[in-house]
Parts: sequence; C-alpha cells; structure tokens
Amino acid sequence: MIKMNFFKYQGTGNDFIILDNRNWSYTSLTTETVHKLCDRRFGIGADGLMLLNPNPAYDFEMKYYNSDGRESSMCGNGGRCPVKFAYDLGIRKNEYNFLAVDGPHLAEIDVDGTVSLKMKDVLTIDDYHGDFILDTGSPHYIKMVTDVMDLDVFHKGMDIRYSSNFAKEGINVNFVEQKRPDEIIVRTYERGVEDETLSCGTGVTASALASYHNEVGYNHVKVITKGGQLVVRFDRVGNNAYKNIWLCGPAIRVFEGTIDI
Repeated sequence: MIKMNFFKYQGTGNDFIILDNRNWSYTSLTTETVHKLCDRRFGIGADGLMLLNPNPAYDFEMKYYNSDGRESSMCGNGGRCPVKFAYDLGIRKNEYNFLAVDGPHLAEIDVDGTVSLKMKDVLTIDDYHGDFILDTGSPHYIKMVTDVMDLDVFHKGMDIRYSSNFAKEGINVNFVEQKRPDEIIVRTYERGVEDETLSCGTGVTASALASYHNEVGYNHVKVITKGGQLVVRFDRVGNNAYKNIWLCGPAIRVFEGTIDI
C-alpha cells in the first residue's frame, strides 16, 4: 500500500482527480485503481482522473482516464483543469503548450482566472437522420431539442449511446436547446462515465459548432450547462470547416489530500 497525494479540480461541475506525475511517481495505476479512486462513495469521487506528466517538448503532457478506469479520448474541461493545476504548481506562463491524446494544445489563463483552451480543428459535421455527429477530440452526437431541462437525459442518452451503431465504440450524447442567436443550453450523457455530467467541454464545443454551422466567419457562443457557463469562440472557414476554436471558462481547485492505494 502506498500513500497518494492528490488534487481535486472542477470546471463548471466537471470534476477531476489530478496527480502530479512529473517524477513518474504513478506509473502503475490499474484500471481498477482509477475506477475506485473516482467512485463517489468508496473513493475520492470524480468524473475522471488525470496525470500531469513531463514531456521535454511541451510544458506538460496530460493523460486522462474516465471514471470507469479506462484511458479516454480528449476532455475539454479536463484539458483546462491541468492548465490551472500547472499554474498552481508554479509553472507560470503567458501561454501553455501541452500534449493530449488528440495532439498538441495551446491554453491561456486570463487575469480573471478564466482558462481558455484551443481545441482541435473540426473539418466536417455529419448529418445523422436530422441530428449531427462530429469529433472535437472526442466523438459527439448532437440532438436539438426544446425544454432541455425537462428531458430525461440519462435514459435518452443511454438509448443513443448503446444503440447498434454506437454501442461498440461509444459516443457522447448532447441535447441542445437554442435560447438566443448566440446562446444555447447543453446537457450531456458521457460515455465512460455512463451518466449525465454537469458539464462536458468537448460536448459544449461540439454543440456550439453544430448549432451555428450555417454561419460563416467569427462566432462567439454562450453555453449554459448544469455546472455553469462556458464560452466557445471559433471561425468558420469553409463548408463545415472550423478553426481557431477556443473553449473558455473557469477551472478551480476544490481541495487536496492523501489516500492509501
């Protein structure tokens, strides 16, 4: 049994365990261990766990696991939290360049504490029986609805995620309500967590792009989630092509502690 020092961060209610792995202290984490640590009754409790790893070509490398213990695709809110963690560790920079599973990312911390993360370019949005499918670092299914706050997101999201076309690889399911020309409400069922989360950064990004995919040029979209408010900025540069995509919002340290594993 070893004693683990951990940090808990959240970005609009999307919460994560973060471990400082710059000295390679945590090289033998098993799927079972990660799952137990993320358990909200028998562990610390989180939507996922991240390692802040060293990388000589970047400020750090982010390795992310879903709460089921399996290594995951990109997490947008998760990408913003280790940037704030790096800042809190004393890595103070105007811009952060870090490596994630979907490639390099650029991030900034504003004077008000807002952490802005540059997402991967999106070159296509696919129509799927009137809904949308796109990849913003993780695969997302977008369904436009009315009265999203009254929706049974857990069951309807599960039905889509485990439908025959998506069951094997899984897909994140976002339900989106258009409030104003520049404002949407998003609720997300996340694969790996297998439940609704209070917020999902890649899902918020995907929802903003899908909701505004007919507008050319600069877009600034306010996104309301159950965990708080985010902003997505992007340029549409061609037919369903999007670049300079930024996910912006808070990233806050909740607490730190130790646990025996």
